[in-house]
Amino acid sequence: MPFSVIMVIPLGLLGAALAAWMRGLSNDVYFQVALLTTIGLSSKNAILIVEFAESAVEEGYSLSRAAMRAAQTRLRPIVMTSLAFIAGVLPLAIATGAGANSRVAIGTGIIGGTLTATLLAVFFVPLFFVLVKRFFTRHRSSQE
Repeated sequence: MPFSVIMVIPLGLLGAALAAWMRGLSNDVYFQVALLTTIGLSSKNAILIVEFAESAVEEGYSLSRAAMRAAQTRLRPIVMTSLAFIAGVLPLAIATGAGANSRVAIGTGIIGGTLTATLLAVFFVPLFFVLVKRFFTRHRSSQE
């Protein structure tokens, strides 16, 4: 369900933009690199939840129960990956010295986007999964 994954991307972008705005940063090429990185990480987290939900549906769980089970099962790995990523990028966000503006833009965008995408994706990806799956199931059955 690619639509379930695509729908989570704005959540990460919103967090990155909010973090940049709070720190008074501009939308330069370095910040846009951070946006691309945020899109990648938020998509990866959403894919993990959707894949587990799909397999739970195949095992016989209802859509809502499968989505909740997937979010619960993948919560710890997603949080651990995101926190490790944030810890790795933190030196960029607090950089000083020559060329620090570029590193600060990248670090701030990635941290803001990753935090927001991780926190909101755990709640919204299961919802998006259920809504998209129901929509396409109804649409497919009405065409037959």
